[in-house]
Parts: sequence; structure tokens; C-alpha cells
Amino acid sequence: MKLLIVAGTRPNFIKIAGLLYEISKFPTIRYIIVHTGQHYDINLSDIFFRQLKIPAPNVNLGVGSANRVTQIKEIKRRFKPVLKKHKPDVVAVVGDVNSTVACAELSHRLGVKVAHIEAGLRSFDRSMPEELNRIRTDKVSDFLFTTERTAYTNLCNEGIESTKIYFVGNIMIDTLLKNLKHIRNLGAYKKFNLIKEKYGVVTFHRPSNVDSRKNLTKLLNMINIAQRELKLIIPLHPRTKASIKNFALERLLNNKNISVVNPLGYFEFLNLVINSKLVLTDSGGIQEETTFLKIPCITMRSNTERPVTINQGTNVLVANDTRKTLKEIKRIIDGKSKISQKSPELWDGKTAGRILQVLSRVL
Repeated sequence: MKLLIVAGTRPNFIKIAGLLYEISKFPTIRYIIVHTGQHYDINLSDIFFRQLKIPAPNVNLGVGSANRVTQIKEIKRRFKPVLKKHKPDVVAVVGDVNSTVACAELSHRLGVKVAHIEAGLRSFDRSMPEELNRIRTDKVSDFLFTTERTAYTNLCNEGIESTKIYFVGNIMIDTLLKNLKHIRNLGAYKKFNLIKEKYGVVTFHRPSNVDSRKNLTKLLNMINIAQRELKLIIPLHPRTKASIKNFALERLLNNKNISVVNPLGYFEFLNLVINSKLVLTDSGGIQEETTFLKIPCITMRSNTERPVTINQGTNVLVANDTRKTLKEIKRIIDGKSKISQKSPELWDGKTAGRILQVLSRVL
């Protein structure tokens, strides 16, 4: 079997790492890695291949930045000759970014089978580009690999045949477990003069939070109030940094209790998370990582496509409600964190093996 694996952004690289760690156990599978170039900043791309010790991409499409529609169209244009040259039996896509939907749709159109890893997640908020990407990707996929039980119901409700759906667990946890000992021993938080459990980690990059001056201003004001309770460190995403500059809002992060740093590598970032008191984020993947690591997570969104992180995990939704955010921060500081003793079902580090077994058996 010839498997073409697509990745384009930071979360994608973490997820395909789990697949690549396991693939050597399947000698009948030949694979090709395609990097679309959606994330091209060294701190969001190259460093992940080096740190995670996964092979360099065989192909880099170098698509770069663009608005959603243009980027999807350009990825398809550049991906087409790659598909025709390598003629894979199946294309594996992960997550919900523009690279995911672009490569899935083109593969389907050209008659190549599509495997979607992390299928069926729904926020039921179609104003989110990621939600549209999820729905479109699942619609054209032949293998839908899910991370939690609710995904099965979501897919069946959309008319997806149940025989295409496989509950395999969370591949991001495969990568985390593989590297957890090294991450714990790293001590990266000390490099930023932080004290264990005396700080919070903040990340935000969603278009709904950072592309609007009004929303971004409100969020930054909320962070400024939150820093009165706890020192905060913010690895600043390039998209967020650009918006802050464009809207001339730099002053709102000019506080001695707020440390703004460049994006961090996978190991350094998770070491910050593991040693923190809490995480304030709008990232889906970080909701899952904090749930597995038993770190309190406050999500600056009004919905989540990962309900298991709320029902069984450490996650709480606050949207951009300052009062609710402060209430959650104080509750966590007072030792009243929502921590489950059990990890979600099949978040056990064996997801990639289950995926590859299915593909090997069926194809």
C-alpha cells in the first residue's frame, strides 16, 4: 500500500508524528510526506520535524499565506501534479485546517481514497472556518477515524455510512506519550524566570478572536485584568502578532506581569503547560493536551468541537466574558480545579496502530 500523508500546520505535524512512529511496524506500507507550507515560520514548521524526529517532507508545496478561499484553491493547484506523479492508494489528512480540506477534496475528485484522522468533531458553529473544513473533509472521506464517541453520532446525522467510521482514539496523545519523559525533564519554564504552578500560559489565534479589532481589544483587556491574579506567559502566534500590530494594540500587552515570547517548539511549549497553574486558550488541540495532562484549561470560545474535554476533562468555556474568566482563574488558584482521574477512552498512545491496522486490512 502506498500512503500519502499530508500536513500543513503545527497541529498537523504533531499528529502525523504519531503515525510515523508506528508505521515501521507495517512493512507493506510505503509512505510519502507532503507539507503544504500553510505554516512556514520556522517556529511553527521546521522545528517540529527536528524535535519530533520525523522524516523531512518528500514534497513541500510552499503555498504560504492567503485568505481561506485563495489558499484552498492554491493548495489544490499545487497538490494535483503530486497526486498524479506518486499515485497513492490512500491520502491521509489530519485535523481541520485549509490543507486538510483542500487535499481531501482534490484526492476524492481524482478517485484517490481519503482517510481523515480526527473526523466527526463538530462545534455546530458554521461561522468558524475550521467547522466548514471538517464538514467538507468528512463528506469526501472513505475512512473516518474518530477521537471520541460523539463524533460517530455527528457523522451519522450527516448521512455518513457507519461502515466508514472507526473509533480509534486521539493520535495527538500518541505523540505526547512518546515524548512525555523528555518534556517533563526539560525545565523550559525556568528559562523564562517562571515558578512552577505560579503562572498561566496564554495562546490565542482564532480568526474570531484576533481578526476583529473590537474582539481582540476585549480579549487583550481581559488578559490585562487576569494578570492581576497570576503571572502570564504568551507565546504569540504570527497571526495574532500581526493583528496586534495592525490595530496598534501593543500597549495592552505592556505589563510587567505579562511575558510575550515568540512561538515555541513542541517540547518547550508543553513543558510550560505541564508546570503551569492553568492554560487560557482558544486552541482545540491544547484543550485535549491539557485534559490528558490534568492541567486546568479555560477556553476563550463560546463552543468547542471537543466536548469530551468538558465532560471528562479539565476544560471550561468562557467565550470572551471577563467576569466568567476571572471567576474560573480564582477558582483554580483556590484549588477547585475540575480534574478527572481518568483519561478519555482510547487516549492511550495506541491510536496510530489502530489506524494503520484498518488501512492495512481494508486496502
